Order: sequence, then C-alpha cells, then structure tokens
Amino acid sequence: MKEALKLIKRGTDEVLTESDLKKKLKSGRQLIVKAGFDPTAPDLHLGHTVLLNKMRHFQDLGHKVVFLIGDFTGRIGDPSGTNKTRPTLDAKDLEKNAKTYEKQVFKILKKDLTEVRFNSEWCEKLGADGLIRLASKYNVARMLERDDFSKRFSSNKSIAIHEFLYPLVQGYDSVELKADIELGGTDQKFNLLVGRELQRDYEQEPQVVITVPILEGLDGVKKMSKSLNNFVAIDEEPQEMFGKIMSISDDLMWRWFELLSFMPEEKIEKLKKEMKDGKNPRDIKFLLAEELVDRFHKNGDGQKCKESFLKRFQKGQIPDDIKSVEIKIDGDSILLVNLLKEVDMISSISEGNRLVSQGGIKINSEKVEDPKLEIRKNSENIYQVGKRKFLKVKV
Repeated sequence: MKEALKLIKRGTDEVLTESDLKKKLKSGRQLIVKAGFDPTAPDLHLGHTVLLNKMRHFQDLGHKVVFLIGDFTGRIGDPSGTNKTRPTLDAKDLEKNAKTYEKQVFKILKKDLTEVRFNSEWCEKLGADGLIRLASKYNVARMLERDDFSKRFSSNKSIAIHEFLYPLVQGYDSVELKADIELGGTDQKFNLLVGRELQRDYEQEPQVVITVPILEGLDGVKKMSKSLNNFVAIDEEPQEMFGKIMSISDDLMWRWFELLSFMPEEKIEKLKKEMKDGKNPRDIKFLLAEELVDRFHKNGDGQKCKESFLKRFQKGQIPDDIKSVEIKIDGDSILLVNLLKEVDMISSISEGNRLVSQGGIKINSEKVEDPKLEIRKNSENIYQVGKRKFLKVKV
C-alpha cells in the first residue's frame, strides 16, 4: 500500500480523497481508471502525456485504464481555463483527430490493460429527453461557483448555455463507465467533482479524483499548447524532439523531470545535488532528452540524437542523417528564400529575409549574407535554417 500510494501520488497536485483511494486499493479488485481527451487537435504533445504517465502508473499496479476520447464533448468545447466561449468543432475533424490519438497513446500505455472508448457511444443515445434529465441534476448557482464561469459572469462576459452541459456530460461519462478513479489536469477539478456527485445520484460509489499539474511549454511560462507553438509533439522526428528538449531552461528541466520522466525520484534528487556541486546542467538535460526520445521512438534513438547534437553544436559538424529532396524549377535559377519556402524550411519569404539578416541561414556550413542569393539549377547543397533544421536539396 505504501509503495502504491507513493507511485500514484508522484507528480500529482491533489487526491480527493486519499481515504477513498486507500479503501479502493485495499479492496484488491482491479480498478477502472478513467481520463478523457477531447480530440481538438491532430497530435498529442508532451503536455498530454502527464496524464498518460499517471495512467501508466496505475497499469503498473495491475489496474485497467480507460482512454476516453471525447468525440461528443469535443463538439461542446471544454470551458475549463478559458475566458470566452470556445468555438464548436466539426464532427469530421474530431473523428480524424481521434484516429491519430488511438495510434499514439500506446507509446506509453499497455495495450492489454487499456480500453479505448468514445463518449458518443452513450451520449448520442441520451437524446433530448436524456439531456434534460441530466441537466436537472445540477443548478446554475453551483455552476457559477466554478472559477472561470464566475470570472466571466462578474465581468459581463458571455457564457453560452451549452457550456453548462460540458461538466455534466463529462460527469455522466464516469457514471456510464462506473469509474473508480478519474484523472485530469488542475483546471479540470470542477468537472471531475461533478462526476463524483453524479455517481452518487446514480447510486454508485463515487470516484476518486486525482489532479495533475499543467505542464509548461518550451517557454517555461504558458501551458504547453499547439496554438502557442511552445509544444513538443510525441510524433515529432527524434532529432527535432531532442533539440527542443535541450532548448528548455535549467529550471524547467526539473519540472519536466518531475512530470514526464520515469526515473526514480531518488535518482532525480541525486542529479539535483550533483548540479549544485558543479555538474553541467546540459549533461543532466541529455538524460531527460534521451529518455523521452527513446520512449516515443526506438531504444537507442536518444543516444544517436545526443551524438548528432554534440557534433552539430560542439564540433560544428553537419549531422549524418540529413533528409534529401529534389525540386524542379522553371528557368536556370531560384531565389534562396523561394527555395527554402518551397521545401518548407521557412513559413514565408519575409521570415527567410529576416533569418538571412540575422545570420540564421547557412549553405554547406557557410552563412548566407545576401537575401537575393540565387541557387543555380543542377546544384546540390545542404541548407541549414536556425540551429536544428537541415535539408539536402537537389535543384
């Protein structure tokens, strides 16, 4: 029990309630552990894996997890942590994103102890009558106790009626699944507690609520998010993932160790002491980057990325594993910035011109200084944009 609680509580923010958790663990039965993910974007990123890691901890203790894809709740839009109504999403986009989620989760979760479910299975069967009965279980005053709703209401910002349905539907998911435990980010606490109350209404034993911290993105300040471009997608190329992890601050490194690493806590504490005693934080960050790259790709990929990183940044060498592409052009030459945009190394011509002026573009390790440089037909060069983007292009 002591070791199980230590593992479960690692990296968590709150357990409601610990006495209920102990009671469920003592029962000796296989528990149903639920966490929901709305497929609002096509890729899972490291921020999502904080919850997935916690689900894996329960699997390591022999329990069953339900990876719940919120294809129904995704149409409503989760109001958690927002100061305005989220736009409703197209069902086709949600379905497409959900398929990528199914493929990605097993980079962490064990297949034999995972059940993938979609909440449209039961929510669509509710119909208007079922939704009305569900809505009768909660009152507006309780909804307005919720922090984000309360702030919007007091500042005269719009709250759409359908947003009140989100926590109710999420809570109803727990009823349908007979969840013993539900996991969620700290911004989900209200929704998770609604599930506890609805289970009581349906004469079920209320679930234990476990919240985990929100993972800060590459900037070390804001929540990791694709829209903020401060994310690391779990399907990113190994070199790109490794480079992004190495770019985080030393302070953020420890936060990521706590929430993302499976390294024993005792070893992490030892590393902290070693850094205080003078160990280069870069060498410690290597351990984190290698672990995460190996987890989401193949064992050994992390070491290869480290070797390539050292070549690139310490010895000034070009990495060995550069992709090659060939493009066709009209005429005898093409402007460098047009070529880089053509092969998706830059997003716009203006970005390319800016990078040239900053010395951020190289050809065969030589900095480019002329934004009007033309690349001749029948040439083959290695192009570098910034610190991590390399591509061999034949024209």
